[in-house]
Amino acid sequence: MTDILFLPGFMCDRHLWDDAENGLESLGDLHFGDLTRDRSFDAMARRILDEAPERFSLVGFSMGGFVAREIALMAPERVERLALLNTSARGDSPEQAARKAGLAKAAEGRGFRGLSRHSILSSLHPDRRSDDTLVDRIREMADRIGKNGFVNQIGVARHDGHDRLGDIMCPTLVVWCRQDELRSLDEARELSDGIPGARLKIVEDCGHMLPMEAPEQMVILLKDWLE
Repeated sequence: MTDILFLPGFMCDRHLWDDAENGLESLGDLHFGDLTRDRSFDAMARRILDEAPERFSLVGFSMGGFVAREIALMAPERVERLALLNTSARGDSPEQAARKAGLAKAAEGRGFRGLSRHSILSSLHPDRRSDDTLVDRIREMADRIGKNGFVNQIGVARHDGHDRLGDIMCPTLVVWCRQDELRSLDEARELSDGIPGARLKIVEDCGHMLPMEAPEQMVILLKDWLE
């Protein structure tokens, strides 16, 4: 069976994939990357490659998609397929970079107080924002990661990556969700248009948190991508 490596989003851990794991296990041998220990996407990518199987299919969700692109460019001979879920190739504006630097400095000074309820709710379909169990699961992932992981991830410089999309040569799937308020359809199209041969799929009635909001649909898309 093929090896499949999953990279989570900002302040998410391997439990991001729990609801889909039964379906995913039928697709291959599953591996889960940790993106909490480094302060650049390049360093995250190198650590993942050091710990990954020799060849694998790669799934990157949200921030994990930025790292997945780095890996595909850094070690193209090792990445059989690439799936980019709810992600982008855009860099931070100067204002965004300054805001994130301020958040990192504040967390280093006073400690990490968890993700705000507003930030969690903005990642979900409006109909799921009253699902306290789902909201709590997202909060608990961030709490497990804690201060050091937050400072590392919020402090990563996000540079525009559109100029290198054409260098990604493996079969690529791009997924966007209709009610994703954190990433736009334009960003998904920039990825699918920029990566040679990439396919764009849209999931209806789902917010940003695809692996938790629509795990069955995600598994179907990944099954088709692998086949």
